[in-house]
Amino acid sequence: MCHLSSAVRRLLPAVFATAIMAISGTGVSGAAAQPSSGPPPDTVEFARLTWTEIAAAIRAGDDTILIPVGGTEQSGPYIAVGKHNIRVAALADRIARRLGHTLVAPVIAYVPEGGTSPRTSHMRFPGTISIPPAIFTGLLEGAAESFRVQGFRRVIFIGDHGGYLTSLKAVAEKLDHKWKGTAHALYVAPYYDVIATRYADALRARGLGAALGKHADLSDTALMLAVDPSMVRQDALRSAPLPGPDEGVYGGDPRPATAALGRIGTDMQVEAAVEAIRRAP
Repeated sequence: MCHLSSAVRRLLPAVFATAIMAISGTGVSGAAAQPSSGPPPDTVEFARLTWTEIAAAIRAGDDTILIPVGGTEQSGPYIAVGKHNIRVAALADRIARRLGHTLVAPVIAYVPEGGTSPRTSHMRFPGTISIPPAIFTGLLEGAAESFRVQGFRRVIFIGDHGGYLTSLKAVAEKLDHKWKGTAHALYVAPYYDVIATRYADALRARGLGAALGKHADLSDTALMLAVDPSMVRQDALRSAPLPGPDEGVYGGDPRPATAALGRIGTDMQVEAAVEAIRRAP
């Protein structure tokens, strides 16, 4: 090294790096990426895979990705504010495994939840995070486009919260038109719609119609118990008087909720989503 000029010595690190990339087949584009050593983990979660595992999965036929959309909002005194995020992540996992060749993107947890000045809707309560609708739709479009350019041919939105469903539908239609058949974007409405229809009917058939409301009610609480009971303050709920709008519970009665009742609804959601996706072109 002492006989080399200073200019050559400065170039050596770059030369060595180029040689290593050429040997390993991992150039900047990643076109010739080598798979990771050993089998990939048994997961459909995009975030738990390495980039080489994702590339290998796409080459092996994983052409579909679900984008689960949740939200961070108050859900009364007895349900934690991450309710939608936990629920949609768990059910998206089940849907992806049923479909096959499908991965699940990280949950979108920041959604429109009301104004901040003045504070409106759920933003009237602590625990809620809201972003402007235009930022939300831009986030959806950017995420979907990121997956398309990686090689996914179906980008599917599922939403766990009623406040932004029209935006999911509009973004999916816009992207599907823009991509012109090279890839498809889809919003799966039945995943959410089944809650107010078939699931509500099932609860009414069990004599629980009076406990149904619009938010943080029997249905909402039971669905959460079915997915993650730690998100519900069950002891406090059982001994509580009937909560109302001042506490963030809009109608109905969450106190009779059980995990068994919730599983009726979550099973319906998974079935409805899988059927809708399989029927889609």
